Amino acid sequence: MATTIVLADDDLIVREGVRALLEEAGHIEIAAMVGSLDELMAAVEEHAPEVVVTDIRMPPTRTDEGIRAARDIRRAHPTTGVVVLSQFIEPEYAVSLFEEGSDGLAYLLKERVGDAGQLVDAIARVAAGESVVDPKVVDALVQGRIRRESSVMHRLTDREREVLATIATGVSNAAAAESLFVSERAVEKHINSIFTKLDLPPEPSSNRRVRAVLLYLAESGMP
Repeated sequence: MATTIVLADDDLIVREGVRALLEEAGHIEIAAMVGSLDELMAAVEEHAPEVVVTDIRMPPTRTDEGIRAARDIRRAHPTTGVVVLSQFIEPEYAVSLFEEGSDGLAYLLKERVGDAGQLVDAIARVAAGESVVDPKVVDALVQGRIRRESSVMHRLTDREREVLATIATGVSNAAAAESLFVSERAVEKHINSIFTKLDLPPEPSSNRRVRAVLLYLAESGMP
């Protein structure tokens, strides 16, 4: 039996391209094609598809409509699978999609659409209640976790990070204190705490202040 789907993308060319690929693959019946969040939700109510394939960004805001639609659809129609397509590797959106559970959900990059087999496989798997995550997104999530775990910056309090960010601009302790509306003595205490937490003991041949700033700039991605 054919799997019924609703296809949502605000780009007509993309919609037609995906439709052609899926129809050529066989065993898939497209019940409706829409271009906005409101149209998608209406089509789901009207056609009760087995699977929804949706772009992540659509009108009205072109931000995360696909994610919001997936959540609402899964809440109202637990047996309906949802495949979310994204043009960019955005791990935070994948995390958001799966935060209420992963059953029947897929997050794929749009570049996969060119391979009908991968998209058809994802549709079949979410229809069966399974989950799919694009390998490139998984790689990005893993690398992000490795960077977080290897960083020592997580040891600092919010206030200490604020002090470090301020002295990274090259100002003196006195100027930092004035900028942060605290005493110069408080800034000195924060800096000493930063040195301890960042494993920067006093060394005759190094400047701990410079090394702390370099660590901060390396993590923040600033030049």
